Amino acid sequence: MGPGPLNSITDVKGIMVGHFTHRASASGTTVVLCLDGAVAGVDVRGSAPGTRETDLLEPHNLVDRIQAVALCGGSVYGLAAADGVVRWLAERGFGFPVGPGQVAPIVPACVLFDLGRGKEFVPPVSREWGYEACQGAREGHFPLGSVGAATGAVAGGIKGGIGTASEILDEGETIGAIVAVNSFGSPVDPSSGLLWELRLEMRGELGDLGRRPVKVPERL
Repeated sequence: MGPGPLNSITDVKGIMVGHFTHRASASGTTVVLCLDGAVAGVDVRGSAPGTRETDLLEPHNLVDRIQAVALCGGSVYGLAAADGVVRWLAERGFGFPVGPGQVAPIVPACVLFDLGRGKEFVPPVSREWGYEACQGAREGHFPLGSVGAATGAVAGGIKGGIGTASEILDEGETIGAIVAVNSFGSPVDPSSGLLWELRLEMRGELGDLGRRPVKVPERL
């Protein structure tokens, strides 16, 4: 049918998104909260992935729902932020029940490489990054671009960032996506200077965005 009302992952009922941004190190954390629990799966790719609790998502395992996903800047240091997401959820009683009044929040997490892209080469990642991202999580609109996990992201020689989209299917169901784009490949067609994504645009969703040719630098 076309994009959802906000063209955002938050068009999916029950989804909230929050960021913590550390400008000095050009890094941060983005959290996707699903407090009612969500069935999750994973496909880990890339030549140097960094993840937490993704093995738990295999269908033969006991836990069948997650409460959040943490997208973490900071490369090998970044997963520390997920501890804060777990703590925030536990304080509010969200998680896998493990005893009377006790829960174990399930928070798969992954990292992107952004070392050396800010004034501080190694981002001072801590659990507070994840906690603060949860504190700021909201339904509806949330900041896009150079924020959260993608503060220091690059894409083929130009600035990367946080992006989101949604689609309402003919059956009425809504699907949504969020990305932290930090790619080796370029998002720009070198023959035209236009974004590749224009070819996949649904019903004019991008408006005037991306219709001015981009000049990609020859060297980073």
